[in-house]
Amino acid sequence: MSADIVKKSSRGRTPTGEPNPIDVHVGNRIRLRRTLLGLSQEKLASLLGLTFQQVQKYERGMNRVGASRLWDIGKVLEVPIGFFYEDMDEEVAKQSPRMFSLPDSTPLTLAEETENLDVDPMHRQETIELVKAYYKIPNRKAAKCLYDLIIAMSKTAYSNNHEENAKK
Repeated sequence: MSADIVKKSSRGRTPTGEPNPIDVHVGNRIRLRRTLLGLSQEKLASLLGLTFQQVQKYERGMNRVGASRLWDIGKVLEVPIGFFYEDMDEEVAKQSPRMFSLPDSTPLTLAEETENLDVDPMHRQETIELVKAYYKIPNRKAAKCLYDLIIAMSKTAYSNNHEENAKK
């Protein structure tokens, strides 16, 4: 096989044989939610009736997650199916398997605009630790007050930045 011949996508993989970026994104979201809930791969696998190796392959995007399996994962992780596709970068969204098999297909655009962040805050260790700590607060009324305070502070910061930018 010569270097300039690229084979068609097989089983949702890219033409080079790499896992599809969408499958990798979905796997990252599975890992994120599992981690936020404090579940090990072994525990999630047990709840799904799988081996931990299969969960590991899903999280890495090495194996594609079928619709019925994604449904089960969403139920076990207590999130809607849409959660697994949230925060998808537009470049990743353009990597759907149909883009490799239809010669004149046009790239899909995301319905929602995405902010260009250097690092997705949902993938930061700080975010995971903050969420875990929040859910460990035994006094739920105090936790709700803390939540309300953070929301209020974030709105104030947004309002102040917006006003400063408007003055320029």
